[in-house]
Amino acid sequence: MSRTTQAPKALRNAGNYIDDRFHLAKTGEKQLRKVFPNHWSFMLGEIALYSFIILLITGVFLTLWFKPSMAEIVYDGSYERLQGVPMSEAYASTLHIDFDVRGGFLVRQIHHWAALIFVAAMLVHMLRVFFTGAFRKPREINWLIGIAIFGLAMLEGLFGYSLPDDLPSGMGVRILQGVMMALPIIGPYISMFLFGGAFPGEEIIPRLYMLHILLIPGILLALIGAHILILWHQKHTQYPGKGRSEKQVVGTPMMPAFAVKAGGFFFFVFAVTAGLSAFVQINPIHLFGPFTPTSITSGLQPDWYMGFMEGSLRIFPNWFDIDVAGYSIPTAVLVPGLVIPGLIFGAMALWPFVEAWISGDKRHHNVADRPRNAPVRTGMGVAGITFYGLLWLAGSNDILSETFSISLYATTWFFRITVIIGPIIGFIVTKRVCLGLQRRDREQLEHGYESGTIQQLPSGEFIEVHKESTDETVHVLESKEPVSRVDVQALDENGVEAPSSRGIMGRLRARLADWYTRDNVSFEGVEPHTGHHLHHELHEQEEYISDEAKSREEAGLA
Repeated sequence: MSRTTQAPKALRNAGNYIDDRFHLAKTGEKQLRKVFPNHWSFMLGEIALYSFIILLITGVFLTLWFKPSMAEIVYDGSYERLQGVPMSEAYASTLHIDFDVRGGFLVRQIHHWAALIFVAAMLVHMLRVFFTGAFRKPREINWLIGIAIFGLAMLEGLFGYSLPDDLPSGMGVRILQGVMMALPIIGPYISMFLFGGAFPGEEIIPRLYMLHILLIPGILLALIGAHILILWHQKHTQYPGKGRSEKQVVGTPMMPAFAVKAGGFFFFVFAVTAGLSAFVQINPIHLFGPFTPTSITSGLQPDWYMGFMEGSLRIFPNWFDIDVAGYSIPTAVLVPGLVIPGLIFGAMALWPFVEAWISGDKRHHNVADRPRNAPVRTGMGVAGITFYGLLWLAGSNDILSETFSISLYATTWFFRITVIIGPIIGFIVTKRVCLGLQRRDREQLEHGYESGTIQQLPSGEFIEVHKESTDETVHVLESKEPVSRVDVQALDENGVEAPSSRGIMGRLRARLADWYTRDNVSFEGVEPHTGHHLHHELHEQEEYISDEAKSREEAGLA
């Protein structure tokens, strides 16, 4: 005889009390059955989320001992090599965390590694979203929120990196102040307000500390919450495959499978972060010493996500510095420090709307693109990665020169040239590769895949047998959308060209639409390969041989 298991009476009463007032039972049951698609690339966003949670936990621990003060003291702590050295309380308290607080150095290492992983996971996650077209309608707003989170995360990392007041962080703050000063007219005022006077002053560390632990984390929490809620409401995108469509999601339900997997993955991310922190030392501030405005060193690099700005500052020439109405405009600092990052983030933010305007695509998209099926978008993405990567490498041109015994001027000129031609080459090569993959996909869909088996026909000809692709593969190959060229020069019933196409923007859109779709391979009219194709070919060969033999026989009788 079976017995029905019930929850304890106290829990049932509490649940009934809440449900009677908020009616959450049905809504909660529906949400717990929500399906999440299965693919390894979807874990990238989870890694970013879990890293942010680790940052919050370790950050709370560090705030218990860190002193955000630039008041000068003489160090007399446990680290003997710096005893008797004048330094700020911020630097001394960081040394105290490292050498006197039990587990303090490990926690600070975990905090720093989690910050690097957080930004890296977000960057790769955004690349996945871009290359698969997951930013398209109706997810444009969530894409913009993601860009805002990424920018704030970089700023948050810069401020946190600057708090210990060691030599590398002080040099980073000095570069930040130089970029501010490059702004015409308002630059000196912004610098004065932030630093509380002349550089470095005594206010910068307390102000960065408030921004780092209060303002920016609060904004990040709000944006991440909004990002997740929008994702939950709009559902996750999914890759093409059997049973998947714009209205049907195939995956794992939230409870219990996905929740268990997500919980286990959090501990896996935490374990990897803790392992890196335990065995791979990062930012050993005790080796650099405190920052002083007269101190500088070579060979130091910022955290990786700021490397592109470092590189742009190093290679941009000072040929264009100008004076206007008595105001100096140092473009060698202004352009690489503010204009180039603004162009990168601006292009990322505008791309969904530019692509929709060019293509005229206003449909809802819940099934992601294969990158090869959008060659122009994929090429633009690779061009952006190439541009960013070359700037990132340029940020270590002194180390490259020292390591490979190359002139520093030679490396500078190399990056000045390649940062222009590299993205162009990357775009062209990527587009051609995508088109080649499209042609291969069309051939596989039409003729099946090459089996490696060679057969001899009755005619003596050797052919390779093509086998039928699986249903899953056929669904993936057929997911390529038809090539549609936007007719922006449509005519009305009187044969008059539409007003929207007669202007400059209309003709520009027509040219861009043609460029965007010109070389795309069409799959229209292609029938999927079946196992009967080979039999048809053999049958045709046999009929041909029979007809030929019959003709010879008739000719002989004649």
